[in-house]
Amino acid sequence: MARWPLPHAAQPTPTGVVQLQRPGGGPWPDRRHAVNGLPVPDPEAIRLRPSTGTLLWTSEGDIARGFGPALYESARDGRFLREFALPAMFTPDPAQRRGPRDNLTFEGIALTPDGRFAWLSMENALIQDGPIPTTRASGGPCRFTQVDLETGQATRQIAYVPDAIPLRPLIPGTYADNGVSEVLMLDAHRMLVLERAYAAGTGNSLRLYEVDTRAADDVLAIDTLAAGNHQPVAKTLVADFATLGLSRLDNTEGMCWGPPLPNGNRLLVVVSDDNFNPLQVTQFAAFEYIDRP
Repeated sequence: MARWPLPHAAQPTPTGVVQLQRPGGGPWPDRRHAVNGLPVPDPEAIRLRPSTGTLLWTSEGDIARGFGPALYESARDGRFLREFALPAMFTPDPAQRRGPRDNLTFEGIALTPDGRFAWLSMENALIQDGPIPTTRASGGPCRFTQVDLETGQATRQIAYVPDAIPLRPLIPGTYADNGVSEVLMLDAHRMLVLERAYAAGTGNSLRLYEVDTRAADDVLAIDTLAAGNHQPVAKTLVADFATLGLSRLDNTEGMCWGPPLPNGNRLLVVVSDDNFNPLQVTQFAAFEYIDRP
C-alpha cells in the first residue's frame, strides 16, 4: 500500500439522501421514541449487493433493550426487505454474563467477490470469549461470521485477536479503546482488517492488517473461545496510517474499493465518523493499494 495523496483525486460530492425504512414502512425510531418490539438500530457498515442491487447493512443492536446485533437487507430506495437469522451467541444476556457487549458488536461487513457470502466482524469479543483490549494486553478474540446470502444462514466463523491499545491516554486512567472497525475482501479468502484505537488527549491510531480466512479454525460451534480450543487467524500488518502522510487521524470506520487505477492497482478509500463532534472530522482518504499476494 503506498502513495497518498493520489493525483487528480476528486472531492466526494453528496447527490441525495435515502432514509432506510423499518419493517412495515416508516422511519426507524430513535431512543427517545423507542417502540415496543422494535430495536433502535445503531448502523455501522453498509455494502451494495451487486447481484440484486440491494443494500446490506449492520446494526450493533439495542443491547440494553434486549436486541442483539443484526444484518439487514434494504432496497436502494430504503424499503426494508429482510433481517438475517444469526447464531444464538449474539443474543443479549440480561445478566450480562455472556453474549455481546453494548456498542462493541457488528462494526464491519465485507462481501466476497462472487457476491455469495458476507463476513460480519465484531468490534470486540463476546463477554464469554474474553476481555476488551487494554493498554497492557490484547483483547479476547473477535468472531468474524460468514453468512450465505442465498440461504440466509451462518456457515462459518473464525476468531481474530485485536491488538492491545497502542496509545496511552494523556491522563492515566482516562478513556482508551481499540477494536475492529471495518473489513474488506481482497479476494475470495484474503481479507483486510482495520483496527481503530483512541486514547483521550492523545488521539487515534489506525492499523491495517491482512488475514487469510482459510488459516483459522471454524469456531461457529464453539460456545466459549478459550486458549487451546481453537486456532485464531494469523494477521500481517499492511500499513500503519500514522506513516501515510495524512494531515490527521480520526475515527475511521469505513473502507471500500474505488475504480481501478490506470496502472492496474486498486484504489482504497477510507472514511472517518465524526461522532457529531465539532472537534472531529468526516475525512475521506484515497490510497493506491499495491497487492503482494
